[in-house]
Amino acid sequence: MADAAVRSKKPATSKRTPAGGAPTAPHTAAEASDPRIDLDAVTNLLLGTWADARREAREMLKDPAFHRVDDLGMDEHRERVLSQLHLLVENGTVHRAFPKEYGGEDNNGANIAGFEELVTADPSLQIKSGVQWGLFGSAVHQLGTKEHHDKWLPGIMSLEIPGAFAMTETGHGSDVASIGTTATYDPETEEFVIHTPFRGAWKDYLGNAALHGIAATVFAQLISNGVSHGVHCFYVPLRDEDGAFLPGIGGEDDGLKGGLNGIDNGRLHFDHVRIPRTNLLNKYGDVAPDGTYTSHISSPGRRFFTMLGTLVQGRVSLDGAAAWASALGLYIATTYANQRRQFSSGTGTDEVVLLDYAKHQRRLLTRLSTTYATIFAHDEFLRKFDGVFSGKADSDADREDLETLAAALKPLSTWHALDTLQEAREACGGSGFLAENRLVGLRADLDVYVTFEGDNNVLLQLVGKRLLADYAKQFTGKDAASLARIALGHTAGKVFHGAGLRQFGQTVTDRGSIARSVELGLRADQQHELLSGRVQQMVSDIAGRLRPAAKLSKAEAAALFNANQSELIEAARAHGELLQWEAFTDAVNAVTDEGSRQVLGWLRDLFGLTLIEKHLAWYLINGRLSTQRAASVARYIDRLCARLRPHAQDLVDAFGFAPEHVRAPIASGAELARQNEAAAHYAALAASGTAPVSEKSLKK
Repeated sequence: MADAAVRSKKPATSKRTPAGGAPTAPHTAAEASDPRIDLDAVTNLLLGTWADARREAREMLKDPAFHRVDDLGMDEHRERVLSQLHLLVENGTVHRAFPKEYGGEDNNGANIAGFEELVTADPSLQIKSGVQWGLFGSAVHQLGTKEHHDKWLPGIMSLEIPGAFAMTETGHGSDVASIGTTATYDPETEEFVIHTPFRGAWKDYLGNAALHGIAATVFAQLISNGVSHGVHCFYVPLRDEDGAFLPGIGGEDDGLKGGLNGIDNGRLHFDHVRIPRTNLLNKYGDVAPDGTYTSHISSPGRRFFTMLGTLVQGRVSLDGAAAWASALGLYIATTYANQRRQFSSGTGTDEVVLLDYAKHQRRLLTRLSTTYATIFAHDEFLRKFDGVFSGKADSDADREDLETLAAALKPLSTWHALDTLQEAREACGGSGFLAENRLVGLRADLDVYVTFEGDNNVLLQLVGKRLLADYAKQFTGKDAASLARIALGHTAGKVFHGAGLRQFGQTVTDRGSIARSVELGLRADQQHELLSGRVQQMVSDIAGRLRPAAKLSKAEAAALFNANQSELIEAARAHGELLQWEAFTDAVNAVTDEGSRQVLGWLRDLFGLTLIEKHLAWYLINGRLSTQRAASVARYIDRLCARLRPHAQDLVDAFGFAPEHVRAPIASGAELARQNEAAAHYAALAASGTAPVSEKSLKK
């Protein structure tokens, strides 16, 4: 197996004269005499299982009618995005996930893949369409029954019924189970009474609520015959034909936000609003005319999580959209860095291309490796989602794994997007700060991705709890001898940590060999041992610290859990990073072209070593790497960056973006034209014999 820090027969840099204190590296694989990636094959690999749907969406999005116009005010931006939703309807792109009997395609994976591509046009368009069809429409589809589908789905699909998804409240965001809005059943009139009992129970941050929504799927505590049956979803009309609120309904406009200002986010409140009994979306729980409540899921807790689980596609799509937004930012920054020159040695040599600087390679190529990992992990995630929602693999265990995956990957991809877009902005200097080059706009619009559809830290806590539960399953039914062997780390085979993708996590028993392997560059199997071993030990340590909770009072047990919350969230993050690494490795192993396989292998190794460097303190504290050997990780990362530098443009070109998707002047070739013009000017000046003489040369 090739080492991570590959010993190439060719030097990582050319023999051209260094300039400005930085070596002038080969800018292409051909110049370096390196293996080339098969650009089309790598693009197909990145576009994933539903590549055709992505290509179809990208072709549609070449139309300027879908593109964001930066100088629009908030009101104009909102109206433009609404008009774009109608264009999506005309193009038939919003119907894929809906049932065929209503004109849909029952194709959940293709629907999400195409939807994610909207982020390149305008994130406001992506999110507003997600509100309409991915949340409001999906709630009716997934939580309702045929009566509801027949009545409302056609209008939702055609945009005749624009709607809001009224779950979040001012006082409760991620904690949906504790929302304050109530839906009290009145058996005399066979109606539910929707009511907001206090200000904190107002529905808030709702897309389509401020202006365009004429109905909403409202989540409220269902109360019947004096018993609260927990959170359920209700279809509630909001506005009349003139756009005025119906009696008992009020609201406010959230106004200008930090981003996504093409969406009319707003607040809603209800003052004893009556709706028919049949407006309860009753797939998982129903109320008879006399007020009797029934559900085929007897456990209130499981019923609640089952209902919320049907709406997981929001997290799925945010994960993918964040990955492709990162890709777009890196395409812009890398293309610019391959053309922009800055600083010379002061001796008349050419200025240096930004990407020839080692620090610039570190800034962009490490994030490029993470973006590839994020995209490959997302495709596995999307296949899991499609399997559950198509019914091909829809067991309770499959749904639980899907929830775990969503909670593990969405935080990593959205945090990565913010970090990448900010670094890309800085890497482009003042040009990156211009709105026309899109980086600041994308960064602002994606900011909220880290907190909606579940705050990232809250989601990772859910993952951590799953890891602990799966860890505990190892010990169920074991005798004393088996428990002793587990405690000593002598068990054979693998330990399952609730991957949702595969079983993984080989116990690390030979720490010495792993430490020595750094000198050989940390091959793929050794990267995996370090990454999976970290997850296993972190979970094991936390489980040990939480073990006394079983004998404590509820208050004391909660305090003990809270004391370990940060470590649990960090373990969940490590778990998600391992999933990404494994998905990247699966993608590399699927490549048949030798050149592509080698280059992608280097990029995967860069991702793995970057993760190890990121958590180097943990590896040192826990004795997994010596100080000397840990120090070598940074050197190998630098060597990999130099090795990948000639492939940088190919690797971002493989994202498959057309100029209409990029729309950033600094990535259009304009910078190269400026550089060529400057070079021609100085060459002509030198040839003319009239160039001024440098004062420095006169003093030698």
